Amino acid sequence: MTGMKTFIVVLALVALAACRQEGPAEKAGRQLDQAGKDLRDAVKGKK
Repeated sequence: MTGMKTFIVVLALVALAACRQEGPAEKAGRQLDQAGKDLRDAVKGKK
């Protein structure tokens, strides 16, 4: 039973580590957010 608990904990840690990697959709979303902020700043005359 202890082996199963250890396996579940390790599996959970691996799953959390995998979530930290940024995929292409996250990168594209971050770039779109930055483009929107840049456009907002340009319209407001901050740049």
